[in-house]
Amino acid sequence: MPSLGEGIFGNFAMWKFKHKKSQEETQKCDMGAENSENSVENPEVQAENSENPAPAKSEEEEKFTLKDVISVEGIVALSIVIGIFGCIGAIMGFGNMLNTLFNNALDLLLNTCFYLMGVAVVVGALSSLLTEFGVIALANRALSPLMKPVYGMPGATSVAIFSAFLSDNPAVLTLADDVRYRRYFKKYQLAGLTNLGTAFGMGLIVVITMAGKQATSGSVGLAVAMGVVGALIGSIFATRLMLHKSKKLFGTTEEAAPAMEHAFDMMKKREVRKGGYVQRFFDSLLEGGAGGVKVGLAIIPGVLIIANIVMLLTDGPSAAGVYTGAAHEGVGLLPWIGNALAVVFKPLFGFETASAISIPITALGSAGAAVGLVGDGVYTATEIAVFTSMCMFWSGYLSTHVAMMDSLGFRGLTTSSILYHTLGGLLAGISAHWLYALFALLL
Repeated sequence: MPSLGEGIFGNFAMWKFKHKKSQEETQKCDMGAENSENSVENPEVQAENSENPAPAKSEEEEKFTLKDVISVEGIVALSIVIGIFGCIGAIMGFGNMLNTLFNNALDLLLNTCFYLMGVAVVVGALSSLLTEFGVIALANRALSPLMKPVYGMPGATSVAIFSAFLSDNPAVLTLADDVRYRRYFKKYQLAGLTNLGTAFGMGLIVVITMAGKQATSGSVGLAVAMGVVGALIGSIFATRLMLHKSKKLFGTTEEAAPAMEHAFDMMKKREVRKGGYVQRFFDSLLEGGAGGVKVGLAIIPGVLIIANIVMLLTDGPSAAGVYTGAAHEGVGLLPWIGNALAVVFKPLFGFETASAISIPITALGSAGAAVGLVGDGVYTATEIAVFTSMCMFWSGYLSTHVAMMDSLGFRGLTTSSILYHTLGGLLAGISAHWLYALFALLL
């Protein structure tokens, strides 16, 4: 029988052993369930976390990340800016360069941006009216068998083509601003709308202007027709490339607009406003016009910045041969590059006149300015075919593409869109040249 001391010490040893074992098990549990304890097993902590959740990142914070203050890209960017504007300033004079930039911006704002805003308002009102009373739904139903295999786009895209052809590139934005129009598209298809619409921008103006020109040889009517066909070929090429790119990013199932609470077959049904015919008529006109105002404001930064730089690199000195700081003056770099590459461009586009290359290059910034450079009795019919195709296809896309892609919500695809549109324009010009040569030979 154990003594009192042995019993006390034995019990103490047993208690110490159990206590130590309990501590070890507790530590293991703490280590294994440290993260889950606060969220599941500890309701008090869970309640505290729910009352003070981690702040969600704002939309602005999602756009940015952190980099070192001193980095290679900062030095490279500074060197590029100093190099480019230093060279331009050395030619024009720094004061004249700055005044030209400011005067160009004012001229673009008053004569281009407000014009485009007016176009967007009118087209927005018209497109909203067409959407409201079923014209676009009818076009989608009728033209889907054609548009799908050719462009990989819904039939409703034809309305965007007609709108851009009758007015200008940003007309497609007013259409896309209507959520009912977006519902005809998958998200990856909406990304190609800029390339497709721009391919026919200012088409009516370009066609009418070119048809009224006199050619040194050949048929102007045939030349204009082949120019339109060339632009059509280029539009298929550029749009398909864009869809191939966007399909990898967004897949083929994501919708361009939020799904409705009650889904329906858009080939059989369409959405309309509630109310009588007169009320729907005025509501659609006013709401569509208001959407055009938003689109017009959205494109102003891109036009004032991008078109300004293009003009500075395209235009030359004043008529007197000196720089005055007025609008539409520049260093003429792009036409100089075009003339230097004339040996390459002549067999591709059939150019026989030295100044012909300046027309499509000017169309990079403005189709209106480009067709204004085409004089009567100066160019051949082959050159007019190429001018028609490339001026309509490019139609100042360098000055509007950035703003259009940004407005559609695809800013990250802007570089790809510009690249594909550049290649499409070259293909359009080459196609117009050889199509005209073929049909002129046959006819």
